[in-house]
Amino acid sequence: MSTETLEFQAEARQLLELMVHSIYSNKDIFLRELISNASDALDKRRLAGLKDEKLGADDLHIAIEADKEARTLTVRDNGIGMTRDEVVALIGTIARSGTAEMLRRLKENKESAELIGQFGVGFYSVFMVADRTTLLTRKAGETTGVRWESTGDGTYTIETVEDAPEGTSVCVHLRPADEEDALYDYADEGKIREIVKRYSDFISFPVRLGDETLNSMKALWARPRSEVSEEEYQEFYRHVSHDWADPLEVIQMRAEGTFEYEALLFLPSRAPHDLYQRDARHGLQLYVKRVFILDDSRELLPDHLRFVKGVVDAADLSLNISREILQQDRHIQLIRRRLAKKVLASVKDLMNKEADKYRTFWREFGPVVKEGLLDPAEDHKAILDIASFASTAGDEPTTLADYLTRMPEGQDKIYFMTGDSRAQIANSPHMEAFRAKGYEVLLLTDRVDEIWVEGVGGYAGTEFQSITRGAHDLPSDEEPSAEQADAYAAVLTWLNETLDDVKDVRLTTRLTSSPACLVSDTDGLTPALEKMYKAMGQELPPVKRILELNPGHPLVSGLQTAYDQRAGDPALTETAELLYGTALLAEGGELTDPARFASLLADRLSKTL
Repeated sequence: MSTETLEFQAEARQLLELMVHSIYSNKDIFLRELISNASDALDKRRLAGLKDEKLGADDLHIAIEADKEARTLTVRDNGIGMTRDEVVALIGTIARSGTAEMLRRLKENKESAELIGQFGVGFYSVFMVADRTTLLTRKAGETTGVRWESTGDGTYTIETVEDAPEGTSVCVHLRPADEEDALYDYADEGKIREIVKRYSDFISFPVRLGDETLNSMKALWARPRSEVSEEEYQEFYRHVSHDWADPLEVIQMRAEGTFEYEALLFLPSRAPHDLYQRDARHGLQLYVKRVFILDDSRELLPDHLRFVKGVVDAADLSLNISREILQQDRHIQLIRRRLAKKVLASVKDLMNKEADKYRTFWREFGPVVKEGLLDPAEDHKAILDIASFASTAGDEPTTLADYLTRMPEGQDKIYFMTGDSRAQIANSPHMEAFRAKGYEVLLLTDRVDEIWVEGVGGYAGTEFQSITRGAHDLPSDEEPSAEQADAYAAVLTWLNETLDDVKDVRLTTRLTSSPACLVSDTDGLTPALEKMYKAMGQELPPVKRILELNPGHPLVSGLQTAYDQRAGDPALTETAELLYGTALLAEGGELTDPARFASLLADRLSKTL
């Protein structure tokens, strides 16, 4: 048949222009696309050979040939090949439903398109680097082949040839190199090796450059765990994480059915230095049919598991036209949920079977994992199941499940206190009654603790209760008596009028050795949470708290007696200020006027000498 000159479909011409000038941000991708197409053709040839021995072939492979003088790059495979009609349908025309809508979205810079794996789309990327492209192909089992050629100017030629080998070859006639493209000489063998190693290293067929095989073909995630050594896992972890320490745990999973994917994940043994930096690169490597797509795919794991390293290899995913940006589709959300569930289950296994590894994990990543408790869409129970917290019960952290088993009869809440350090919390006046009664208190010192306890509410049907909020409900035989209430009524009224920074002043039995403490309303902000909001630049109205007094402390009883005898004495007002100031400092608060407090304290101390 003679050579025919045909025009691209109008929408195909628009797509070509968009791909060349705006969609692909990295020109290297054209070679990735050609190798991916060749790999698909080899897969089809292999499957066809299983059904019909005549269509089988030995040594299925991809060959790359580069000619620097002629400035050509050829990618050749001995795969299934194409007929004339298939060439026209897959390359010359993109006559598929929804193409017009896809183009409209692309022009508006929106994600769209379900064209991954369709030969004609990735093939167009060659025109980013080509003056002219020639395709020669023959379908396996056919006697004649087809030559297709175009400069990307809106037309192409197609002709039948008699001497084409089975398979497909794409010859890219590269544009002349200029200063701008000096780093992108695709006829250079070093550049070809670099691209194949980065994007196509795990393709299951050999990619050859002369006698050299460029890809390893070692996709560890596709091999049974029993066939992979620990050394191989460790080396692969270093490859994907750039961390030279060994991983703490290896997690491998495979999903089969309507949507298939494989994953090989690693729990690091130490937190990276940029774990809390907003612009740091986190995420898993994404492959589609062993073709590298994305280096830091954040969409595949929730942010509180951003430290997990590894790869996900999907049989098919909905990507944008360039395969560079993931679409938010149900497949990705399904992978995300399953991977997160698998990671948390693996940590739980460490907790139950390898305590030392678990303690290392939680020390390094516990604060990050607890960030997941701030997201209502995440599985809070699964996170709380693997969480551990410092506690007054001992030096070692405790799980919530273990806390519940130690609760004495009559306790119906999980008590906690937040603060900057364990020492600060342990020495807080709020701890005194709980220590005296033998009630265990969780000591929460991570910043995220201030927020998640507000939203989570409880664990296994038991509520969380801050010991710094509201009136405590510990059973006690020493509640303030009616006589004490009457005796202190006047001084409490006076203190309420004198101390502008407090909401109320009242007696309490929560204290055993301290004279006073400050507590928040049941629904009020804690001081640490107030600080956090202010650090984020949020303006808050003044937060007044409740000053609770220990009637059994000499300072408090002495103040009551002195007020009854010398009401109106300015020295009593100074004593009230000192009492409030010491309570504020005891919980790590900041004085409004530190200089005045220091002056009052120095004056009082000098009178005792």
